[in-house]
Amino acid sequence: MITTILATATVQGEQGYAQKITASAHELASDEPVKRGGTNTGASPFELLLASLGACTAITLRMYSERKQWNLGVITVTLRMLKDAEAQHIERHISMSGALDAEQQKKLLEIADKTPVTKVLATGVRVQTMLEAGF
Repeated sequence: MITTILATATVQGEQGYAQKITASAHELASDEPVKRGGTNTGASPFELLLASLGACTAITLRMYSERKQWNLGVITVTLRMLKDAEAQHIERHISMSGALDAEQQKKLLEIADKTPVTKVLATGVRVQTMLEAGF
């Protein structure tokens, strides 16, 4: 069985909740808001999760629309993670500045539900954890 690496990231933090994230040649920051004991120097982990879903959605819709030669204009994906007594769920709102007919809108909604990050979140993904102390 061949394993394909889809993405890698390294997260480091020495004290407090602020974290330095390296993904490929890109640096990001993550932290918790002040009200949760952090210093608010970066997006929270849930905000990064939503950002990943939003970016994947916009990129996938752009790729699809370019193949179809549809003008989507500016794509905006707004996301919220909600939690109630029973479960958590994500609301995703997609808007585009380009004019689209009803059939195009229907197809783009179908495509949004098939984006790679959407599929991972919807079906879940196994997390295998290993711990190394005293490195």
